[in-house]
Amino acid sequence: MIKPLTAVQQDILDAVRRFPEGGSVAQLEAALSLPHSSRRTLQRVLAVLIEQGRIVRSGRGRASRYYEGSHRVPLEGEASIQAGATFSADTHVDIFLSPVAREVEAYVRQPVQRRRPVGYHREFLDTYRPNETFYLTQGVRDQLREQGTAVTVDEPAGTYARRIAHRLLIDLSWNSSRLEGNTYSLLETERLLSLGEVAAGKTALESQMILNHKGAIEFLISAADEIGFNRYTILNLHALLSDDLLIDPTASGRLRMIPVGIGESVFMPIEGPRRIAECFDQVLRTATAIRDPFEQAFFAIVHLPYLQPFEDVNKRVSRLAANIPFFRDNLCPLSFVDIPKSLYLSAMLGIYELNQTDLLADLFVWAYKRSCARYSVVRQTLGEPDPFRVRYRRLIAEAVAAVVRGGLNQSEAVAWIRQRAREQLPEADRARFLEIVETQLMALHAGSIARYHVRPGEFEVWRARWVGVP
Repeated sequence: MIKPLTAVQQDILDAVRRFPEGGSVAQLEAALSLPHSSRRTLQRVLAVLIEQGRIVRSGRGRASRYYEGSHRVPLEGEASIQAGATFSADTHVDIFLSPVAREVEAYVRQPVQRRRPVGYHREFLDTYRPNETFYLTQGVRDQLREQGTAVTVDEPAGTYARRIAHRLLIDLSWNSSRLEGNTYSLLETERLLSLGEVAAGKTALESQMILNHKGAIEFLISAADEIGFNRYTILNLHALLSDDLLIDPTASGRLRMIPVGIGESVFMPIEGPRRIAECFDQVLRTATAIRDPFEQAFFAIVHLPYLQPFEDVNKRVSRLAANIPFFRDNLCPLSFVDIPKSLYLSAMLGIYELNQTDLLADLFVWAYKRSCARYSVVRQTLGEPDPFRVRYRRLIAEAVAAVVRGGLNQSEAVAWIRQRAREQLPEADRARFLEIVETQLMALHAGSIARYHVRPGEFEVWRARWVGVP
């Protein structure tokens, strides 16, 4: 179980975060305003934080430098697995998790009866200092910027998002809804958003959730040069995402006035309209003051759900709000592609119950790189191929070819792929298999059919039926 930090440990950890390139003992002493006689205490606490995996040390003696270690991810050219690190379990995708992140995951996966009930800690917000406190290290932020840079800096805000708007609307609407338990497939989402066709067997709530995402994303893209972390943007974002989904329709776009609980959690959010409004405005002011777009996005993903400013739909608001700096700065957007729902929920529980950002940070960095790969703006290699795709390479190719040769339209393809997955794959792998095959079909064109041994004539016949050409 993770022990909460003492006040002294938290102060020292915050001091280390002020030196993204590494701080010496003398620099930490100065940052903390400690007398020289306290050096032994400082070194003792540093040793404890190193043991916990919260910081790392390089060098020896006077050359020692201390870095925040909880958000460390392998940089390009480094070994894939570092000492004390691992990849997430039972997610079927390789996601690097730091030692502290693994502790967070282990703690929140315990039964609720074994977890300590907690309330909202205002200090978690109060102690964050924009452009001094960082949840993401400088190295990580630089790497994400390198991979996410999509267009030249002098383009108007929202240029890149508008270029990929059709693809982004489908991906972000589907992935954000999927993380809420929505059972629409990727192809069914495309047909709903493009043709207004409601998938058979889906509830009205599921369809409305996806349509609401479309409206909210279009709002952010169309006003990319005007939106920001202000009441106008966030309240309207909530109104669009919660439209026709709340029991009380007047709660849409309005700050919460009633107590709420979090399912499967021992966390009790803050209560009282005045306190909620006060903290909400502080979250917005703090987010606005953050200059780095990646730190700003991550701050929103952490603190908007933690505050629970709305009666419901808080995580959805945070996921779309995280894209505000990316749309504004013409960076690759974050579409949450491939994020395992179970790991995302564990990461959010880590925020709620422990105020620990480590697991969510590792997931955020991994997910952003996946989004960069999705939209082809990666400036350098992302590492080894996806093991899931390698393992099912033959079955994926066979499924794509069968859909094309069978001349299946989109609804027929979804049913056929689901049936094939039930016949040939373990249950835990079926949803991801369906997504990958659907993605391959949506991207298929005349220049990429040879890998599936599909003839041009077969492709043309299938394509006409796929897009609904009579």
